[in-house]
Amino acid sequence: MTRSALPLALVFVIPALIAAAAQERDEMPPPEKTEVWEPEPAVVHAGGHGKAPSDAVVLFDGTDLSKWTGRNGAAAWTVADGALTVAPGTGTISTRDSFGDVQLHIEWRTPTEIVGESQGRGNSGVFLMERYEVQVLDSYENRSYSNGQAASIYKQHIPLVNASRAPGEWQTYDIVFMAPRFGSDGSLEHPATMTVLHNGVLVQNHVEIEGPTVFRGQPRYEAHAPKAPIQLQDHGNFVSYRNIWVREL
Repeated sequence: MTRSALPLALVFVIPALIAAAAQERDEMPPPEKTEVWEPEPAVVHAGGHGKAPSDAVVLFDGTDLSKWTGRNGAAAWTVADGALTVAPGTGTISTRDSFGDVQLHIEWRTPTEIVGESQGRGNSGVFLMERYEVQVLDSYENRSYSNGQAASIYKQHIPLVNASRAPGEWQTYDIVFMAPRFGSDGSLEHPATMTVLHNGVLVQNHVEIEGPTVFRGQPRYEAHAPKAPIQLQDHGNFVSYRNIWVREL
């Protein structure tokens, strides 16, 4: 094709392309065919500024431990200034209610006064279903084993980054936990999974839980009920918690 003939060819080609595109558009279903109107999502007021969403179960509102139990009945941790604090030696506390798949929000603070190092500094833990631990630890300029630092899935998954704040500052965990599924014969059909944001930073990205948290050895699943309490650990340090709420998924 000569240069002089090129414009003439375009005169025929461009209209043909336009016509083909129009035909393809006409043959496609109308956009309304891919609009889904039912079911309509329920309205949830998101809260914010320290308030829980409207569909959340508030586990601690800063006033009392009525929704928690301890090893001898009533939870024996200290409540003051809107926070609950570990009373070392009184034991782990558990929610009175049981939960399976959840979105959990919890705020925590390690002591301002630095005592100890590694695992001996501001140690506690958040246990989903009494078994699966997200580690609480003062990991601000405090080196410990990576799968045991703050925001680790203890002894299983190292956090993607260390988003820890300084001792004495309030920190947040936002956890999406999906419970494991077991068959009628007790076999594992699907492991638990967890996503964790630490101070708004993604640190665990839908990781598969290998089994209940263990200090020694390897985790191993055993069939259990579809719901169980949430626990906060007494590890002998004066760790505080506040603004705890959960949404069942």
